[in-house]
Amino acid sequence: MIVVHPIAPDPNKEQETSFRKAAGCARFAYNWALAEWRGQYETGGRPNEGSLRRLLNAIKAEKFPWLLEVSKAVIQQAIKNLGAAFAHFFRRLEEYRHELDPRRKKRLGRKLGSPKLKKKGRCRDAFRADNGPPTKGADAVRVDGIYVVLPVIGRIRMREWLRFAGQVKSAVVSRTARVYASK
Repeated sequence: MIVVHPIAPDPNKEQETSFRKAAGCARFAYNWALAEWRGQYETGGRPNEGSLRRLLNAIKAEKFPWLLEVSKAVIQQAIKNLGAAFAHFFRRLEEYRHELDPRRKKRLGRKLGSPKLKKKGRCRDAFRADNGPPTKGADAVRVDGIYVVLPVIGRIRMREWLRFAGQVKSAVVSRTARVYASK
């Protein structure tokens, strides 16, 4: 069973800068892959997320050397997210084509929409670090007491303990906006 446990990190200034850098690189990779996907699709190609990941890995050292400052899992996961977004879009498009009920077809038509560019500075700025396939001793993301250890960034203090035991599959670090109202 997979359990999600949101915990607020308590990063220092250097770690916070690393978070922003990783989120920016993930956003760039997503937007780059989206532009490549659309370009290949318009020329009659059949793009997929695996080929886009290989293409970006081949050119990032010479064209985008700043992407090497973050974990490769952050970049790969952003392109995987784009692949999942397109899979969802094409599945919904297929449902729309085969729907007979005009009321439901109208409702489905409103929900259609291809993936869009990610904008900078949104509260959904995020990146994901995952452990990959489950093998012993290959944990890139792990919890060490009240600390979480992320690749490249290192040990980050959490504001509370992890509430369950088991293997950590991945960690998503996101920026959320909290508004406090007072009377």
